Amino acid sequence: MKVTVDEAKCCGAGQCVLIVPEVFDQREDDGIVILLEPEPAADRHALVREAAAVCPAAAIEVSEEA
Repeated sequence: MKVTVDEAKCCGAGQCVLIVPEVFDQREDDGIVILLEPEPAADRHALVREAAAVCPAAAIEVSEEA
């Protein structure tokens, strides 16, 4: 799995951070997403998919390619 984020789309809602803080964080000044783990471990894949699904700005893209 590969994860990318589009900072320009991010609205700073923080849902991704609440769901999987090991993979996502937020900038202090404006709350925009920070991708901590672009290739998360297999045990985090379901949570990353959930974070992408609930992102109100659709700023998280998940590719199932290894």
